[in-house]
Amino acid sequence: MPDAIFAHPRLASVYDAFDGDRDDLDAYLAIADELDARVVLDLGCGTGNLALLLARHGRTVVGVDPAEASLDVARAKDGADRVRWIHGDATTLPPLRADLATMTGNVAQVFRTDDDWERTLRGVHAALRPGGHLVFETRRPGRRAWEEWADTAPVTRDVPGVGPVEQRLEVTAVDLPLVSFRCTYRFLTDGVTLTSESTLRFRDRDEVEASLAAAGYRVLDVRDASDRPGREFVFVARRAEQPRGPAAR
Repeated sequence: MPDAIFAHPRLASVYDAFDGDRDDLDAYLAIADELDARVVLDLGCGTGNLALLLARHGRTVVGVDPAEASLDVARAKDGADRVRWIHGDATTLPPLRADLATMTGNVAQVFRTDDDWERTLRGVHAALRPGGHLVFETRRPGRRAWEEWADTAPVTRDVPGVGPVEQRLEVTAVDLPLVSFRCTYRFLTDGVTLTSESTLRFRDRDEVEASLAAAGYRVLDVRDASDRPGREFVFVARRAEQPRGPAAR
């Protein structure tokens, strides 16, 4: 089940206001150019920022997300009719023969169990054309991002059509490789308070590379995130052979 920040209609409507200017998306657009990707699958597309950016630049784009409320926000944006929106996840994808699949915003970290991560990689594998690429980011465990989150002060944003909303972030558990946190949102116009509980998995580089190989990918490059140097791994992998069976893991 997606976290409330994505799945609750009132929280999904304010998500973009707290998500920054998304400079990271320009790097993914550049990668799509580099790989000459014409058909792109944006997995975990959320409120649709990358999907819409790619579509504006002439790509055929499929945006997929398990949170209907986030997709509703995406569908209401300018240019949304250029994107095919699918409510679901990697295990429910139709055959797409995509040139490129992306997971931005550290979507890769929401898959907490090995089984969920494996099913996701295999689902994407089936949706890519032979030789297609998977590109995604994940935070470097060694940077211990959760320690910075613990010192985050409350933030208030004036959201158009909603009014001022206050966000508070609290780290609730660190049991590596899992880190849990709570975001509390207070809508100052009417005093309503909503919370979203999240848990992320921090995988090291070797673990991610091994999982990709087992799922039928060849890792071509592991890059730095241009807007967050030293903080994240950006994996560029190519769909290669068929995934190995469970007995081969």
